[in-house]
Amino acid sequence: MIIINTQEQFDLEVLKADKPVMVDFFADWCGPCKALAPLIEELDQEADGYLVAKVNVDELPELAQQYRVISIPTILVFRGGVCEERSVGLVGKEALLNLIHGEE
Repeated sequence: MIIINTQEQFDLEVLKADKPVMVDFFADWCGPCKALAPLIEELDQEADGYLVAKVNVDELPELAQQYRVISIPTILVFRGGVCEERSVGLVGKEALLNLIHGEE
């Protein structure tokens, strides 16, 4: 799992990645984020053909604002440096897998 600590790291590890990247925008105080965390961890361990990253919105508010993250948890999927998919709120594993694989 990639823990994003700076804008520069986000640019390098997410926007310039050669695989799709699922980015979890979260906060330590957020109950639904805590509930989603084990699932994000599981997806990271099972990752095949994609990467998983986490962004703490309290530590990088500019990044959250840049991608219009208003509610958390928000999951964004980047392909080729472009945000192509978005999910807001607590969702299940199947929904996240569909998101990362670009399926409806």
